[in-house]
Amino acid sequence: MRVVVVRTGGFAGIRVTWEVRIDQQPDRREWRDLVESLPWDDAPSAPPPEPDRYIYRITYAQREAVLPERGLEGPWRVLVERVRDRSRRSPAPEPGPPPGPGPGPRATPEA
Repeated sequence: MRVVVVRTGGFAGIRVTWEVRIDQQPDRREWRDLVESLPWDDAPSAPPPEPDRYIYRITYAQREAVLPERGLEGPWRVLVERVRDRSRRSPAPEPGPPPGPGPGPRATPEA
């Protein structure tokens, strides 16, 4: 299972995505307890827009919550901060071309 947090909005309107695969975490039981204890059914389905504020879309399994920045409180905030922090500590992909077969260098016509 994975938890995905997508933050959109803000002054610049930049979209940021953080993701954690719970089954790959050493403390996966704590992660699962946290996400399963959240009030998914009580989260607003469409928060009212607020200029220059963030909106958080949180997904886990078949559950989804969309929360305005001001509504990110209690266990919701704990989850978002944990996902963000753990996602930042994950190793970055190695630089270079993507793995697998692909097109070789392209020839450019000579002038």
